[in-house]
Amino acid sequence: MSFATTDLSDSHPEAQCADPVFGDFGGLLAFHGQIVTLKVFEDNAMVRALLEEKGDGKVLVVDGGGSLRCALVGGNLAALGVENGWSGIVVNGCVRDSDELSEHEIGIKAIAVHPRKSEKGLHTGRRDRVVSFAGVTFEPGMWLYADGDGIVVSESAIHPQGD
Repeated sequence: MSFATTDLSDSHPEAQCADPVFGDFGGLLAFHGQIVTLKVFEDNAMVRALLEEKGDGKVLVVDGGGSLRCALVGGNLAALGVENGWSGIVVNGCVRDSDELSEHEIGIKAIAVHPRKSEKGLHTGRRDRVVSFAGVTFEPGMWLYADGDGIVVSESAIHPQGD
């Protein structure tokens, strides 16, 4: 990615900027792509199902309700995301296997790390819904840009073409 979220924010004041609540855990610090949303709670079965699909450079935005009681993404799911062409994952919740995550060529932002895995079959989830957290409203098809300075979200692509 040859552009910075700071520059995108400066040149597109209409774009949303996420509150600075996320840490960087993936092997890529900077990533961007169209958004696919998922709302779950302490159950990552749907996260796995989505990452098994072709990502085509998209970013999976997971609203885990901000739960700090278990992880929704770990090393196996990061590997799956890379294998299927996802650009990045943003988790309103926790991740685990932090050393392993940093070895995968995918951007991953999350609130925190937690060693406990999620339970399967506890809760239902929803795909392609509008979700809001960290001061941003994420809609399927919008564009997300992330780097070490934060996350910028726009209704349309705002990066220089060819990137």
